[in-house]
Amino acid sequence: MAHVVIVGAGQAGAAAAAKLRALGFEGEITMIGAEPAPPYQRPPLSKAYLLGEMEEERLWLRSPEFWAEAKITLRLGATVNAIDTGARQVTVQDDNGVEVIAYDELILTTGSTPRRLPAAVGGELQGVYTVRTLADVDAMKGEFVAGRRLVIVGGGYIGLEAAAVGRKLGLEVTVLEMAPRILQRVAAPETSAYFGALHRDKGAVILEETGLDRLLGETRVTGVRLKDGRELAADFVIVGVGIVPNGAEAEAAGIVLENGIKTDLQGRTSAPHVWAAGDCASFPLNGAQMRIESVGNAIDQAELVAENILGAGKDYVPAPWFWSDQYDCKLQIAGLNLGYDRVLTRGPVGDAVSFWYFKGNRLIAVDAMNDSRAYMVGKRLIEAGRTPDEAKLTDVTVEMKSLLK
Repeated sequence: MAHVVIVGAGQAGAAAAAKLRALGFEGEITMIGAEPAPPYQRPPLSKAYLLGEMEEERLWLRSPEFWAEAKITLRLGATVNAIDTGARQVTVQDDNGVEVIAYDELILTTGSTPRRLPAAVGGELQGVYTVRTLADVDAMKGEFVAGRRLVIVGGGYIGLEAAAVGRKLGLEVTVLEMAPRILQRVAAPETSAYFGALHRDKGAVILEETGLDRLLGETRVTGVRLKDGRELAADFVIVGVGIVPNGAEAEAAGIVLENGIKTDLQGRTSAPHVWAAGDCASFPLNGAQMRIESVGNAIDQAELVAENILGAGKDYVPAPWFWSDQYDCKLQIAGLNLGYDRVLTRGPVGDAVSFWYFKGNRLIAVDAMNDSRAYMVGKRLIEAGRTPDEAKLTDVTVEMKSLLK
């Protein structure tokens, strides 16, 4: 009987395992995860969980009973020391020692790791945190006490979500962004300006074009020194400067890396019987190996791999979607804005506004703030390869759903 081993027990790993069973696969499934917690959703960590509005059990993707009833073996708190693609074996280590597990098909869903500040600039001081795992957030939760000073390095979505939590809980919050604007890597100037104004209105300090020289303190962080010589006091620091795909074990096994673990359109890596999905995996798109760091991509890629292991022979067609919650604003994103050359604005109407990205005459993405209807219409248009009438799009008196006609 075939044995599928999944290395990585996050969103992608859980999706692959569940999809295999849903498709009727009756062989063994073993999922190996480095964390002690069962597979859980990460997005709420920097939002509801950090705010104390969500308990750990509500993060879990499935109940313990699901894994047991589906006969999916979870090896939690375990690491993979080696992959032997020739013998089709993985070497696993946990508190009970080392074990060699044979596989027929191997799926790598190893995720990613946050970039950290180098020790040379104080990155190893106590009170310096990243946001990626349950343990990360549990470690920093006690720091969020009204009146304390939080400095966030990086003005991406993770940093801004942490800033919103900090302000909601009464902390003094400063966000440092080295680029000319927050969200520069992922969003249009219109979206950057919207969130910059939102955070400043809520009392956060946003410092753009501001480089970090080093963190201050002997054993614990006490402040930050900026490139221009200014010093800011800090009771703790959160670093949100991006993530790095996890691929060391794959590379050591001779599997090709290119912007993560390189796969073809069907999820195969360069090694026979080895597949990859999620944050760790890149796939061909427009002549390059693309990675999409999102829940939707992790699920879609992983489920496609499960289908292809069972012989479907399907190519991956990404249909990206993202979201971010900051204060009482819900941002929903559909599509990929890569290569956009102009942006049209719809609204605002009340607290709802949306920004529509075009490449030439083609709609490629939409950012919708407090406007779920704009998000849903935009998503349907993009997935159908259709572009709305621009005059109607920007006219808020025109019903949004009429753009689909």
